[in-house]
Amino acid sequence: MGELLTPTHLILVLVVALLVFGPRKLPELGKGLGEGLKGFKEGIMGKPEPTTKQDAAVTATKNEPIQPS
Repeated sequence: MGELLTPTHLILVLVVALLVFGPRKLPELGKGLGEGLKGFKEGIMGKPEPTTKQDAAVTATKNEPIQPS
């Protein structure tokens, strides 16, 4: 059994992915995969990061002390 990730194998996988998903869908799939891997890595490292602007705003307001008016 030879090497699994040779350049020929990677090119073949990319061509098949292009044929299956089309050129417009591949960037979206890549972005989703990258965000998923980033979230997985942060989960393993134990660093909970807000993923959206709304989550960041909620996190920021929870950490601020309430000032009396």
